[in-house]
Order: sequence, then structure tokens, then C-alpha cells
Amino acid sequence: MLTMLRRILGLLPHDGAVSQFGAIPWRERGGKREFLLVTSRRTGRWIFPKGGRIAWLSARDCAAQEAYEEAGVEGLVAQVPAGSYRSVKVRPEGNQDIEVEMYPLEVEVELDDWPEKKQRRRRWAGFDEACILISDAGLVKVLRDFAGAEAEPGDRDAGDQSGD
Repeated sequence: MLTMLRRILGLLPHDGAVSQFGAIPWRERGGKREFLLVTSRRTGRWIFPKGGRIAWLSARDCAAQEAYEEAGVEGLVAQVPAGSYRSVKVRPEGNQDIEVEMYPLEVEVELDDWPEKKQRRRRWAGFDEACILISDAGLVKVLRDFAGAEAEPGDRDAGDQSGD
């Protein structure tokens, strides 16, 4: 019954995966696009902020909320997602398939303090570096699709490591 209710509310795709929403925080610096990565809490892998749906928020507003909570940034969220990817959320009670819809977020404000500051690190990275640091192939594909022709081959700028 709970699964059916979640599917009706749009919290589950039809195959049973849980819907999540994430942000691809980005900025222009020195004529090049940089992306803000955060570490996951459990394993310390580099990811983009993401999380489950908040009932009273739209998908893009959920992405913005996750960017605020996990990375301490605010900005303009795209009207349409850059893409989505599938992954597995490892939980003590068992693994859960997730489908994550990712929204570009142009960073306007980078906060010095945010809700998960003590639980995560954040790091600005150029396109190539971000693709290397992110271990989830599906997320890398979404980033590549979003960056498109704007990504310069060989752009391995280390970027600002604020918050590390």
C-alpha cells in the first residue's frame, strides 16, 4: 500500500526506484565553468548535492534545498533538469534503487556556514577534474550532457577548495 501511495505521489518511478532530486552547482571563473562537488557522508566520495522529495516543494526547489543543506550555496535553478541517472542507495535495512533528476544551479551565493558543513567537504573543480573525481558513471554522463560543447578538453583546473 505504501509503495502504491508513493508511486501515485510521484515519489517512485514505475519500476520501484525512489525518486531523488539533485543540483549541479556551477559558476564561471576566469572564463571557464567550474562545478561544486561535495563529499557523501558515509563514504566520502565526491558527488553533487541530492536528496529525496520534500512534499511541499517542486522538484527543482528540492534540488535547490539540497544544494543549500549539503553545499552551502544558493542561486538560479534551471527550469528543466539536465538529465537523470540511476544509482543504488546503501542503507542498513537494505539497498534501494534510486533515480536522481539533476538540475543545474548557477551559484550566486556561497555561504560560510550551512547545515551540513561539519559532515561534508566541498570543492570547486573544472570539468575534466569533476569527471575524474565523480565515481558514478551515470552522474558523469549527466554532467557531460549538461556541459556539452562548452567543456574544453584538457581543462583540469584544480579550482578553489573552499570548505576543505
